[in-house]
Amino acid sequence: MVGRVYAGMGTYSVGMLVGQINNFPEGQFVAELGDQIVGYCASSRIDEAVALSPHDWETISGNGFGSRHDPTGDWLYGFELAVDPLHRGLRIGKRLYEARRTLAERLELRGIAFGGRMPGYRRARSKVDGPVDYLDQIASGKLRDQVIGFQLANGFTPIGILSDYLPKDTASGGFAAHMVWRNPYVDPNEPAAFRVPRDVESVRLATVQLQARAVRDFDEFIRHVEYFVDVASDYRAHFVVFPELFTLSLLSFETAKLSPMEAIDRLTEHRAPLVAELSRMALRYNINIIGGSHPTRTDDGDIQNVAYVCLRDGSVHAQEKIHPTPNEAYWWKIKGGDSVDVIQTDVGPIGVLICYDSEFPELARRLVDQGARILFVPFCTDNRQGYMRVRYCAQARAIENQCFVVMAGNVGNLPGVDNMDIQYAQSCILTPCDFPFARDGIAAEASENIETLTIADVNLADLTWARAEGTVRNLADRRFDLYHIDWSSNPRQEPEMPHAHSSRAKGPGGG
Repeated sequence: MVGRVYAGMGTYSVGMLVGQINNFPEGQFVAELGDQIVGYCASSRIDEAVALSPHDWETISGNGFGSRHDPTGDWLYGFELAVDPLHRGLRIGKRLYEARRTLAERLELRGIAFGGRMPGYRRARSKVDGPVDYLDQIASGKLRDQVIGFQLANGFTPIGILSDYLPKDTASGGFAAHMVWRNPYVDPNEPAAFRVPRDVESVRLATVQLQARAVRDFDEFIRHVEYFVDVASDYRAHFVVFPELFTLSLLSFETAKLSPMEAIDRLTEHRAPLVAELSRMALRYNINIIGGSHPTRTDDGDIQNVAYVCLRDGSVHAQEKIHPTPNEAYWWKIKGGDSVDVIQTDVGPIGVLICYDSEFPELARRLVDQGARILFVPFCTDNRQGYMRVRYCAQARAIENQCFVVMAGNVGNLPGVDNMDIQYAQSCILTPCDFPFARDGIAAEASENIETLTIADVNLADLTWARAEGTVRNLADRRFDLYHIDWSSNPRQEPEMPHAHSSRAKGPGGG
């Protein structure tokens, strides 16, 4: 819908919309007419010092993901509002503003703030003495601006001009009117006292440190996997994760020596029955299964290393490895995937980073921007040095993103199967390093190089507290004015805008 409203300016990516909803579901509104979405607005809670100080759109919106949302913030900040031009005149924009106002009153926030576009400024530039004079003349009725006029009519008051708010908004000269509405039911002199409640959102995580072993056939391999799923289910785990390349045991019963491409073809034959069995287990044992990874030729013909995630609601998701290692690329001709996105589960959004992917911080940050609070890292390493690379990076991802990271690796060996000569692993469940968490940032870890199941309870509410009130607040303290991640489009995907634009030419947008 936003693409129709602002033709030629792009739209939000699915990941951005998912992030907005996951980060602050209460603050996102859509207007429907019949079965059509005809209006949309996005908001987050922001601290007064941020909301009322100079800022730009990218910083305040978390690059469009709403990831700057602060659950202790005392102001509601609107970073997008759009109304379908085919359905204007139905008071849709007014209704969206009223929905925001109702939310601010219910949450007892001090008010609402946003940067309002001034699309008439470029045309009137020769008649005014800069953007401040332009805004003053609109407020006094000497000039008209469709957007600012609409916002004034809806009870918002300008408190100044935001420079370089959105440089690409050429109609507004990059400027925005800093608009506010103050909640009449909150005493402005009373100190805000919002705190994150120390709730309990307990999730039980299980990681399988799997012994690589020869099997007689596919059924024997599945029985071995099902044993661990059964045990994890008996312990009432919400998730169980298997290692990267754990399915290479399926090559152990081949009678002839296989070339790498022949091995991939065999593994591709096992893909459909493997996913069917993992999905069956997820439903039977009522547990979400992160199926390690499986090298396979995918439907587009590329060879990729894929984690199949089978949830207990019956859905199946695939996450491709984005960065194949040099060894994978050379011997197996594995290509990197195209996108990394959160997977919605019954206990919240999660992300999967397959082994080497954990060593690229921007991938984890993208998943956390989309709302992930748990990252699963299936890995396969042959020696301690390789393992420690993944382990140290996984711990860094937990700290810098204030999330939990679960690692699962293989042990033992598979004679006759390439790339599985020796394995080293110490699977673990990692936490941020702050007061609510384990002393060393380790909720649980396995003994080295033995087959076992490691289980720990984690509290997702501790993450919410740490992000808002912790000793350090890595997510909130990012410098969006200096850097952000742009996820580029590619031939196999719809183009994704690196950030959403509020530089709109028509309508009541800009809030």
